[in-house]
Amino acid sequence: MKTIKQYFFSLCCLLVVMSCQTGKKENTSAQDVKVVNSNLNKTGQAFISDDEGTPNCLQIAISSPDHKTLVAAVQAAQVENALVNVGPLTVFAPTDAAFAALPEGTVEHLVKPENKGALANILKYHVTPGNLSTSILTKLKKLGQANNQYVQLEVKDGKPVIGGANILASVKAGNGIVHVIDKVLLPPSQN
Repeated sequence: MKTIKQYFFSLCCLLVVMSCQTGKKENTSAQDVKVVNSNLNKTGQAFISDDEGTPNCLQIAISSPDHKTLVAAVQAAQVENALVNVGPLTVFAPTDAAFAALPEGTVEHLVKPENKGALANILKYHVTPGNLSTSILTKLKKLGQANNQYVQLEVKDGKPVIGGANILASVKAGNGIVHVIDKVLLPPSQN
């Protein structure tokens, strides 16, 4: 019985020591406070930066010289956070040439503040939940998009074609994958 009491006492002493150590508070330096205060005006996941991580879908589009129109449209529709969420996301990113192929005045019309809802709908039609590689896309007939509509897929020459758009390149992102496409996808209600 005395041995059990000794073990119990030892266990209690160990727990007291451990609880004292976990209760320690770390000192916060003035430098830490400055860093926190300097980031107060930047809210949302669009402002998270990680020099060591893989860029997210929005950062990939921003850094691309062929996606200036897409980035401008994303900003006009104020849907930046839709492209930086944790994901995984599959983003179909039309090139500037794809936007230029739309009827004259279409882009200028869509980026007007009064058309923000229609533009957001079109942009969300380019985003699919999940990290879908081209090999996975070849096995699917349709995709559910972020705007709650479906886009049709077909396979031509062994390659997936999304809503009539060809995939020109694919870039892995920190929160999914970006497929560069040669056509702007228009939701059925926008055609």
